[in-house]
Formats: sequence, structure tokens, C-alpha cells
Amino acid sequence: MKSKLEKTKNANEVKFEITVEAEKFEEAIKKVYFKSAKYFNIPGFRKGKAPMQIVEKYYGKEIFYEDAFNEVAPDAMEEAVKEHNVEVVSRPDIEVTQIEKGKDLIFTAIVQTKPEAELGKYKGIEIKKIEYNVSDEDIEHELGHMQEHNSRLISIEDRPVESGDIATIDFEGFVDGKAFEGGKAEGHELEIGSNTFIPGFEDQVIGMKIDEEKDINVKFPEEYFSKDLAGKDATFKVKVHEIKKKELPALDDEFAKDVSEFDTLEELKADIKEKQQKQNDEKAKYETQDAVIKAVCENVKVEIPDGMVEVEIDNMLKDIEQRLSYQGLKLEQYLQMMNKSIEDIRKEYEPQAVEGIKSRLALEAVIKAEKIEATDKEVDEKLKEMAKNYGKENDEEFLKNENVRSYIKQGLESEKAIDFLVKNAKIK
Repeated sequence: MKSKLEKTKNANEVKFEITVEAEKFEEAIKKVYFKSAKYFNIPGFRKGKAPMQIVEKYYGKEIFYEDAFNEVAPDAMEEAVKEHNVEVVSRPDIEVTQIEKGKDLIFTAIVQTKPEAELGKYKGIEIKKIEYNVSDEDIEHELGHMQEHNSRLISIEDRPVESGDIATIDFEGFVDGKAFEGGKAEGHELEIGSNTFIPGFEDQVIGMKIDEEKDINVKFPEEYFSKDLAGKDATFKVKVHEIKKKELPALDDEFAKDVSEFDTLEELKADIKEKQQKQNDEKAKYETQDAVIKAVCENVKVEIPDGMVEVEIDNMLKDIEQRLSYQGLKLEQYLQMMNKSIEDIRKEYEPQAVEGIKSRLALEAVIKAEKIEATDKEVDEKLKEMAKNYGKENDEEFLKNENVRSYIKQGLESEKAIDFLVKNAKIK
């Protein structure tokens, strides 16, 4: 494989001319033939048994070119990038200039390269102090959650439904006199006042008695996720079977003993305050770091290639797809629910992508300017910690993987750069 490199007229863009030897391209064609032979059905031969020369004669000699190109081009491209020590940040724009059996394969690839950020002021950045203190209301709020978690339900038989009750109901919904899909349930437990049902529904359950049946009229919200129901009037036939009420435990020393390792309510409150303050301090720490980085980025000059932004958005969409998969959703379903196209989402995420890239480039510039470095010992310690978390303590391949070590080293150096910026900031 041979390659040439030249800069284009555009900033942060280069053009490779890559030549793959004829013999190597021939090997790729044979490899592709053996992979795909079973799909060819040629008269006079059993399916998948026609020789390569016959397949080429029947379908044209170019039949294997595209797949053979895809077989050799990625490795050739990777080799050229390493040879010329170029950091590519975009998908390549490829043009084939020569592709023919018995001849060298020649193609060009235009790629965008990582830009270098020009730092402005990055030491002595002024930001407002960020801090969050734990209030009495915060502690009471947490105690309220603990009460809810430890509450018990008692049956009510001598009165109708009130706000705060849990009513067990049957219901069936109708629009224009016809039952609609998903509008029917039996034995459904509904907490009155939770606002989990269509607006106005829960209010009309209030006052109903056990075994009472009633028609409840509501209107679906205009922005309701189902377009068939959005904005439409509906009638629900409802029957109440059971009424229950939450009984909260008293907030006293006995409560503290039941729900924690503490003997008194005051000790429990002190523990809640300590834990919440730690969370608040962590929140303040990350927000301070974010504020300093944003302030530094305001003084940075850098021209970010479009291709770099596109790749960043691609990665963000992959993260979204993964998170959606945990909820049993696909990206296409999510887009349909949100009434958006993939182009809409990409456009929405573009500013966030640009901001993320600029932050990383700024930190890399700080690392270079301040000669910040993660030692081998620090990388080893972090690697052992990561291996333990992933259950790979005895995985030699993982422990010696240079890509993993490089990833850890970059992460540690970025952390050090952030700490440096915060320490050198003027926090008022």
C-alpha cells in the first residue's frame, strides 16, 4: 500500500491518494467471491457452484468490485492515517480513480482533521461562587418520602372517595360513542390527586361510594401523545370497588429506630442533612467546573470542521438509542411520539455538539500549555479500578490494551486540567 498526502484549500482538511497493489485487490475479489458464491444462480451450474470466471462473465467483471473495495479500503485508509500521523475527525469523502482487475486500486479520500484551539485568558477566570445549603424543608421533604415508603393502607368503608385516597376502579372510555384502544381496565388502583390520569378525571371520582357507577366526562389534552384522541371529548364509565387510605407513621424516635440504625429522630435528621450536604457539595463542584470551562471557552478561538460536528451528533444519537433501548423503545418510535424527524433532532443537538467539542479542544490546549501529564502509576491505578468495576481483574488483554490505557490517560489529564482551571479561577 502506498499513500500521498496533500492539504486542500479548506482549513483542517487533507486529501489522501491511496494505492492498493493489484495483487492485494485480486485477493480481495477472490475473498468476496467465496463469501457470496452461494447466492449466484447461473444456468448449467448448481446454485453457488459456478466458477468465479463464469460469474464475472454472466454478471460483468465489475460484479465483485464494490465489495472488494470495501474489503481493502478501511485497512488501507487506517494505514495511511497512521503513516502520516493525521488525527481524522470526520467520515472520509471517497472517490475511486482506478478500479480494475489486474491493476492497482487507486482512490482518494478527503478528510477533516482535528483543529487546535487558540487559548485566550484561562487563568484568573472570574465566576460567582456556587453553593447549595441543606434547609429544614429539605430534611422534612426527605422524612416525608420515608414516611410514604413506610406507610400502610387501610380500607375505608364508611365514606365516599376523598382526595389522597387510593380508589380501586373499573373503567372503560368512549369517544363519539365508540370504545377506544387502551381505554379499558379492571381493578385499577388510582391515587386521587396524583394527576396521573386525564385532567379532570380524578376530581370527578371524588365523592363516589363503593359499588357506585358513574359516567365521567373529560377532554383529552391537545398535545396528547395519541393523535386519534388528542383534543377530543371522552366519556368514561367508572365503577368504584374499594377505597383505601394511606396511614403515615408518626415522626418520632420509634420511627427513627424502625427505618434506620439511629435511636432518635434528631440523629436521623442529622444523618439526612450530612448526606444531602455531600450531594449538594458534589453538585456545586460540577457546576463550578462547568462554569469555569464555559468561561474559558468564551476566550478560545477555534474553527470546528462540519464533519467533526456531524460525528459528534452521531455519537450523541447512539447514546440516545441506547438509553431508549432500556425503556423498550427504538429511535424511530421516539421520533414518532415526539412528532419529529431525525433531521430535527440533529439540528437540536448541534449547539450541544459544538459546545462539547469546543470544551474538549480547550482542555487539550490547557493540557499542552501547562504540560499536564498523567503518570504511568496513575494510569495503572485507574486501570485496576476500571478492571475491578467491569469484572476484568484477570483479563490480561484488557489490562494491556493500549487503546484503553490511552483513553484513561486522556481522561485523567482532562480531570487535572479542570482542577487546574478551578484552582486558578477567581471565585467570588
